[in-house]
Amino acid sequence: MSATFRLPAGGRIDRDTELRFTFDGRSMTGHPGDTLASALLANGEHRIGTSIKFGRPRGIVAAGSEDPTSLVQIERPFPEPMLTATTVELYDGLVAHGLPGQGRLATEPDPARYDAKHVHCDVLVVGTGPAGLVAALTAARSGARVVVVDEQSRAGGSLLGTREYLNERPWSDWVDETVAELRSTPGVLVLERTTAFGVYQDGFVLALQRRTDHLGFDAPADAARQRVWRIRAARTVLATGAHERPVVFADNDRPGIMLAGSARTYLHRYGVLPGSRAVVLATNDSAYVAALDLANAGMDVAMVVDARPTAPRLLRARCYAREIEVRTGHVVTGTEGGDRVSGVRVAPVEGSDGTVETVACDTLLVSGGWNPVVHLFSQAGGTLRYDAGLGAYVPGEELPTVRVAGSATGALDLAACLRQGWEAGCEAALATGARPDEVVLPASDSRAEEQPGLVLWRVPGGEPEEDAPDTRFVDLQRDATVSDVLRATGAGLSSLEHVKRYTTIGTAHDQGKTSGMIAAGIVAEALGVELSDQRPTTFRPPYTPVSFAALAGRDRGVLHDPVRVTSVHPWHVARGALFEDVGQWKRPWYFPLPGEDMDTAVLRECRAAREGVALMDGSTLGKIDVQGRDAGRFLDMLYTNKMSGLKVGRIRYGLMCGVDGMVIDDGTVIRLAEDRFLVTTTTGNAAMVLDWMEEWLQTEWPDLDVYAASVTEHWATLPLVGPRSRDVLAALAPGLDVSNEAFEFMAWRDTVLDVGPGVTARVCRISFSGELAYEINVTAWHGPAVWEALMSAGERYGITPYGTETMHVLRAEKGYPIVGQDTDATVTPQDLGMSWAVSKKKADFLGRRSFARPENNRPDRKQLVGLLPLDRDVRLPEGAQVVDTDELPEPPVRMLGHVTSSYRSAALDRTFALAVVRSGRERVGERLYVPVGDGLVPVTVTESVLYDKEGARRDG
Repeated sequence: MSATFRLPAGGRIDRDTELRFTFDGRSMTGHPGDTLASALLANGEHRIGTSIKFGRPRGIVAAGSEDPTSLVQIERPFPEPMLTATTVELYDGLVAHGLPGQGRLATEPDPARYDAKHVHCDVLVVGTGPAGLVAALTAARSGARVVVVDEQSRAGGSLLGTREYLNERPWSDWVDETVAELRSTPGVLVLERTTAFGVYQDGFVLALQRRTDHLGFDAPADAARQRVWRIRAARTVLATGAHERPVVFADNDRPGIMLAGSARTYLHRYGVLPGSRAVVLATNDSAYVAALDLANAGMDVAMVVDARPTAPRLLRARCYAREIEVRTGHVVTGTEGGDRVSGVRVAPVEGSDGTVETVACDTLLVSGGWNPVVHLFSQAGGTLRYDAGLGAYVPGEELPTVRVAGSATGALDLAACLRQGWEAGCEAALATGARPDEVVLPASDSRAEEQPGLVLWRVPGGEPEEDAPDTRFVDLQRDATVSDVLRATGAGLSSLEHVKRYTTIGTAHDQGKTSGMIAAGIVAEALGVELSDQRPTTFRPPYTPVSFAALAGRDRGVLHDPVRVTSVHPWHVARGALFEDVGQWKRPWYFPLPGEDMDTAVLRECRAAREGVALMDGSTLGKIDVQGRDAGRFLDMLYTNKMSGLKVGRIRYGLMCGVDGMVIDDGTVIRLAEDRFLVTTTTGNAAMVLDWMEEWLQTEWPDLDVYAASVTEHWATLPLVGPRSRDVLAALAPGLDVSNEAFEFMAWRDTVLDVGPGVTARVCRISFSGELAYEINVTAWHGPAVWEALMSAGERYGITPYGTETMHVLRAEKGYPIVGQDTDATVTPQDLGMSWAVSKKKADFLGRRSFARPENNRPDRKQLVGLLPLDRDVRLPEGAQVVDTDELPEPPVRMLGHVTSSYRSAALDRTFALAVVRSGRERVGERLYVPVGDGLVPVTVTESVLYDKEGARRDG
């Protein structure tokens, strides 16, 4: 297909290089500098796809990110849906097709790389139009650190679609010189193809840079395709420009209907005519300029239809000189055509004689005014006010660290935009302590508007006949019409937020950039209220769509969810351990010998721990170093029992509850010094507990002198368990008195290990199995050597490595709960039978008041108990429900509780389970039933401690 609508000269494209691309299966050509939209228009292609609800043809409406309809799916080099043709830069070999309002995700992994980068600056300028460039240049010359971002591939902003002259030279000369100076100034970072999509508190701005999208197949494999910039700015200047606004009339969605300013952009930036014969619908002077530029480029402009009663004198005269008819007091009431507009119906504005004339054309250009781009200002917390002259919302206040300049304020003449840019740059630089130099503003020959614009949301009339669909589209992407808006107001909705949700207007990829203001105007007209009294809809990030891949950056795969291993992990792998994921950690699950299944291996490991000696890698347990003068007071508030009275050298078990009194974690607290504690947590909750500590320290108790730091990875923790554990430890630590009298339960000692020079250990007398046990803590660096030394020293006693499954069996036999398995968000310490761990002496701690709630003291609360199946070989499935009837009635069935842990025990020579059961402790000795498959398994309720209830084995 030939580019018949490409002018022989003009535009800012590389005409010496031809790019080939495919759209909807047809081969076409374009040039570097084109967008997919401009290349399609050059080839005479207006129809892009179909609408999401009605399947009506849709075309190209705008020239930038505000376009609501030109959705395409890129197929090569990588499938990507829901991109607008107006923002896809053309590259050789591009393959794309139009979409019916929605696309499909790729089925193969994205091979591209994405990353993120942080930058701090004194002044951030968003936008490189006239105002933004002057603001950036002013701040840069002051010596401030400046970051400049713009979504386009080159600077210029609104100038890209004009033939303006600055200082009697083409505008591009001034823009190129300004950008060159900015790039050469130390401390200035200029980022093109970068969209600021979110403004947050304290000067934090997120921006997306499309670094290699435009390179297509030539993109370097080692370069990030897109980068999220996390910008922290002392002052921000928003020079974000304005979007042209359409007008609503019947059949206003046909391909070939385009915003007038966008047609001017396609002409001057890309050297493309949008069609052969045009009609222009105007409510302001800018539409005349577009009509004249297109006529001067050779396009047949049949008529300018101006809704205002009179036309601007000079512009009308220029139109007559080009033989362009100007029809004032008239509007376009509808269009004709199929896949492209073929004619428009022109009639007087309401109140005239109603004569309708059909004008043949293949292009209709519309300009209903301009909406300042206030999205980022609103995200920054700025309030908006309605400007009745513009028919749009503008910034309504000055923010402490944000300044708006240019047409984003509603200033639509070039001289005012330049002046505002200088003022904003000066103020931003001064606020950061810099001293701005003089910047001479370029002289412009552009004229201000001759005549005020007319605010026209929709052409009067045009209501559909009964049972006929409404074709007066407000939001072209959502297929939302005037009737939808009136149906919402007729249902009693008056808030613009409610109407937005009722009609879905403004919820598509374009976020209502061209439809939101029109919808607000129609709502105000329908309700008979002033828009100044209506609160606009909330502008939320992102300003333009951002892919999940870009947000994830390098946090993909193992970098998103890292696989964490202990220092002893290679030994476990070599020994043939199978692993389970606990949090992000790979923990040895069990160590099967040749020919063993899991049950056999676990039973063997359990016997070793109960009868001889066994060794486990417990390095994954969370470890938090808590220091400071108030560390004891702080831990008293976090734990249900008292920690401040703990003596140095001693250890205490502790429960941690949320404010609702429910158990959230447990572990031990080791007092290392008067102002220092080592807190251990469950493996999966280590990060949560540290976050919990910081939340209270930073928000509720900032006066406490306390610091908390994770030291989990610093230590290798090796539990040595079993009756012969004392012998093994004594062999490895000859200087440590391991007798019960010298080394009591819940105490710790530092010692030197006979492993190598300088290897010291902190040995804790802690047991999670009920057996004589020691937790040996050494630096992670020495972990492998100490592990192998323990295995060697215990060889004569048949030392056996064991994994998490054996650990679970051992602790369950003793009734020790695992938080998160035997508990959920509804279990209190009392439910676990652990009232002994709740202090009655402390004045307060987190969760204390909740223990007095009637709900927390109901006698029928679920309580932790043991279950013994009558059939000693039946293992109950974890999660199975518990009922009190030997025959299941028709649903609903009353459930008493559920099984939380279930194992086969070597010590008990049978299966057993733990469960939470209503009034469980009162039911000890009762027979209950557990539905399994199609039958019911009878069980006997027991106390939660099933082995060594007296605790005699703890001391060996």
